[in-house]
Amino acid sequence: MEPAEIVQHSGGVIGVSWLTIVLPLLGAAILLLGGRRSDRWGHFLGVAMSLASFVVAALVFFELLGLGADQRRRLVQLYEFLPAGTVDVKLGLLLDPLSISFALLITGVGSLIHIYSIGYMAHDPDRRRFFAYLNLFVAAMLLLVLSDNYLGLYIGWEGVGLASYLLIGFWQHKPSAAAAAKKAFVVNRVGDMGLALGIFVIFTTFGTLSFGPIFSHASQASQGTLTLIGLALLVGACGKSAQLPLQSWLLDAMEGPTPVSALIHAATMVTAGVYLVVRSGAIFEGAPTAQLVVTIVGVATLLAGAIIGTAKDDIKKALAGSTMSQIGYMMLAAGLGPVGYAFAIAHLIAHGFFKASMFLGAGSVMHAMNDEVDMRKYGGLASVMKITWITFGLGYLAIIGFPLLSGYWTKDGIIETAMEHNAILGWLAVAGAGITGFYMSRVFFMTFHGERRWDKDAHPHESPAVMTWPLIILSIGSVFGGAFLIAGNRFMEFLAPAVGRPEEMPSFQPFSLTGLVTLALVAVGVVYAWLKYGRSAVPAVAPRGSFLTVFARRDLYGDALNEALFMRPGQWLTRLAVFFDNRGVDGLVNGLAALIGGTSGRLRRVQTGFVRSYALSIFFGAALLVGAWFVVGNL
Repeated sequence: MEPAEIVQHSGGVIGVSWLTIVLPLLGAAILLLGGRRSDRWGHFLGVAMSLASFVVAALVFFELLGLGADQRRRLVQLYEFLPAGTVDVKLGLLLDPLSISFALLITGVGSLIHIYSIGYMAHDPDRRRFFAYLNLFVAAMLLLVLSDNYLGLYIGWEGVGLASYLLIGFWQHKPSAAAAAKKAFVVNRVGDMGLALGIFVIFTTFGTLSFGPIFSHASQASQGTLTLIGLALLVGACGKSAQLPLQSWLLDAMEGPTPVSALIHAATMVTAGVYLVVRSGAIFEGAPTAQLVVTIVGVATLLAGAIIGTAKDDIKKALAGSTMSQIGYMMLAAGLGPVGYAFAIAHLIAHGFFKASMFLGAGSVMHAMNDEVDMRKYGGLASVMKITWITFGLGYLAIIGFPLLSGYWTKDGIIETAMEHNAILGWLAVAGAGITGFYMSRVFFMTFHGERRWDKDAHPHESPAVMTWPLIILSIGSVFGGAFLIAGNRFMEFLAPAVGRPEEMPSFQPFSLTGLVTLALVAVGVVYAWLKYGRSAVPAVAPRGSFLTVFARRDLYGDALNEALFMRPGQWLTRLAVFFDNRGVDGLVNGLAALIGGTSGRLRRVQTGFVRSYALSIFFGAALLVGAWFVVGNL
């Protein structure tokens, strides 16, 4: 079934839905312009604006629920952005099940991260500026997902890129943080060029940037054009969602404060690419080649992220590898059509809960361990950090797909759908689940179990309530969120007005044959991790390991490849350009100037200022003229 028609709307809470964007944007403006005068209360304002945005989003959600299923796509027109001749681009908000699901996730999980940050950033002198950047990030992400056209989406897309640059490099006094922020910015610009190209082709093909007309006429465009658009949009999605081959910025982004890692890696930035592909489903469905490439990129990334996660001793980087892998699952599902869309977004929401819980749990551990990130210096923390241990553990069980927890319903649903679509993709996804069982168990056991390997000056303790309560709330979503969304195809029915209803609704059966095989592989990974890191002593210094271990530690040589293919050739081209500029362009200009200057200097010597010299010159000049006249006259 096609998505429902978009209905113009101006009344009720939906009519003021723009407040979800304006409130955090206003908070950012006040905190940035207010300066040091707002230091004492700036963090409270940042939290209040995010919470207020969440309340507005929740009210819009309930108003949409009160409408009939075919009436749940509402357009709120804001203003004319670009009236120029026949081109008339309006900015508006599209309120439908897909956009409101993202809005609730962004503002809900984002608000919990804001609250957590009050405690985590308590001693930072620039805490007010940090909350301003958080508000700016939330506002940009909301603009991205709520816009009714590709132009508004692109503005939000670039806003997210700017805010992520500011947040990743927040501790800019650290060279590693400044370099990580610059790397994230540059890599994302590569992806943004792909998105911009796709938008240009869309406008050239359809004459508009609004979602409604584009998707309703997508079937009239040629398959080649739709393939070009789809691949260009995929490049943009790979940049924002850290998918191969534009994933290299993700692990470096861990240099930012831990709440930033939770915000970027759980509920916001890395999910933008998945949103773009699902929102543009009508284009991809008309371009099977582009759809296939989406699934290949997804399955390759889910395996690559999982392999990277197995060899990281930095707790945040291990979780970052996990994020890369889980977004790969979502991207795989997004390439499988209407059935996959629902599982992709359901896993995205569940991932927002359990990954935010684990990132914030990692921050709680770092807060108690003098900001130490090396898991080899942890161990035995379960006995002194009970709440963090339990909440992190529930997130860990959810992500590995422990039966009946969130990840079991959503990730196994993706695996089942992939298996029905293409057995190769399905079995590769199963293999990724087995590796997930190992590397996430490794993180959990090295951090909370085994012998204590703390430094002498470490005195671990539980975090304050302002940090633990968000963990508790997120862990509840980690346990129950997946079942609530998937059971009875509840979420698939809810999303149908936005992404279309599958011709045949799937029936996800717990403990199917594929599910049992997946669980068996996960169990093998868990047992192996326990034997290696839970029961056995963990050396203080990581052994060199095999070639595969080194391969994973160096992020599959992604940085080395980028340096060899792009950075070093770019440096040589730059040097060549500088040489040509210095010796060619500047050489020509400087040489001409020297010629004129030298000639003028020599001519200046003739001007002595003595009358006798000038008389002699006149005499010789007259003699030359007479001589010339005489010669010419005798010819």
